[in-house]
Amino acid sequence: MPFDLAFVWAGLIAFAVLTYVVLDGFDLGIGILFPTGRSRDDRDVMMNAVAPVWDGNETWLVLGGGGLFAVFPLAYAVVMPALYMPITLMLLALVFRGVAFEFRWRTERWKGVWDAAFFGGSTLAALCQGIALGALVQGIEVQGRAYAGGWWDWLTPFSVLTGVALVAGYALLGATWLVLKTEGPLQSRMRGYAFRLGIVTLAFIGAVSLLTPFQDPVYFQRWFNLPGSLYTFAVPVLLMGTTWLLYSGLRRQYDLQPFLAALGMFVLSFIGIGISFYPMMVPPGLTIAEAAAPDESLGFALVGTLILIPIILAYTAYAYWVFRGKVRVGDGYH
Repeated sequence: MPFDLAFVWAGLIAFAVLTYVVLDGFDLGIGILFPTGRSRDDRDVMMNAVAPVWDGNETWLVLGGGGLFAVFPLAYAVVMPALYMPITLMLLALVFRGVAFEFRWRTERWKGVWDAAFFGGSTLAALCQGIALGALVQGIEVQGRAYAGGWWDWLTPFSVLTGVALVAGYALLGATWLVLKTEGPLQSRMRGYAFRLGIVTLAFIGAVSLLTPFQDPVYFQRWFNLPGSLYTFAVPVLLMGTTWLLYSGLRRQYDLQPFLAALGMFVLSFIGIGISFYPMMVPPGLTIAEAAAPDESLGFALVGTLILIPIILAYTAYAYWVFRGKVRVGDGYH
């Protein structure tokens, strides 16, 4: 039973993290693209395109982080010291960015400052998330159930590559979201940005995918030996399909299809990482079963979580439904 509960919880944590990435990813992407707004009206529309939902999107970050602390305390105790700096910077950036949402609408003199804060907070948060992911992929040194690495182990060329890759990917999500939510010249420009960002994102996915198997022999074996290769080879094939959907949707000037295709690229990349990790909770040596809390804690927390997740999904879906449709100048958050 503990084995089963541990893997159920690993799936729930993975679901929360993936949901955070695909939801908060596009509003961070709009922040990254914010300087491309050519006028105050453009920037107002860009911010209003995510203003009703951005804080709800971050619920999943709390659920993922809180769930990790509650049900995988050993993993939490290892990961936090290893990634203390990028995680702290990410949280500060998210706070600063959240403040910008409020303050930008209440000032004229300092509006440029809060525009810069919105851009800087979004970009730094995305970069730190990618760096933390890269550091986790390359492995965390553990001895005696504790982190045994150095202060700067998280900062490597590979982790920086994954950080920049995530910034580009989030910008793609943001551009396709604005294609969906805006119209006129702003939508046309974002469609052009999405064309270019799609190419950049695919190049980064290719580079990270080529380097990942060499971060640990287990990754290499899993990717290039049967039966694991049957799953890993399916990922790039499906990725080609989502790429076709992205560019066909952009060429035909569809609104929704490019955004869904960009989300599909993220989901497939996440699946690829999951294939590399499984059954590790903290690569290369801490498994899901080893990192899990006692069975009693897992069962107790699971009851509340199975009630909470449908509620979160319901109010999130309702918020998106209420604020569906195009955002125009003069609409929204004031």
